[in-house]
Amino acid sequence: QPHLVESGGGSVQAGGSLNLTCAGSGFLFAGYCMGWYRQTPGQDREEVAHITSSGSRTTYIDSVKGRFTISKDNAKSILYLSMDNLKPEDTGVYYCTAGVSFSRNRCQSLAYWGQGTQVTVSS
Repeated sequence: QPHLVESGGGSVQAGGSLNLTCAGSGFLFAGYCMGWYRQTPGQDREEVAHITSSGSRTTYIDSVKGRFTISKDNAKSILYLSMDNLKPEDTGVYYCTAGVSFSRNRCQSLAYWGQGTQVTVSS
């Protein structure tokens, strides 16, 4: 049964760093593109970063470029999101997702989602 489990969230002050991980199981991890999304109460889920199945290409929303890094270890079936210089507006529940195809600069046909991990950045 396909499963994604996020971890690594927490509370930090502005300017701090966090490293999120997403462990996959029950599906061919290496064959899926993946992404990180985030959501705050009352807001739609927002994409943050995407990565191709091989990990060779990554894309980011403008507000996190230069601060966040998405990477993928297919041998370990783990997706990462390294977050530096965090800002209060980065606060939210972060979700990882796995999709079937990478097009238009994002992972598409999303098939699986994790349960989310909370990130809180205080000013």
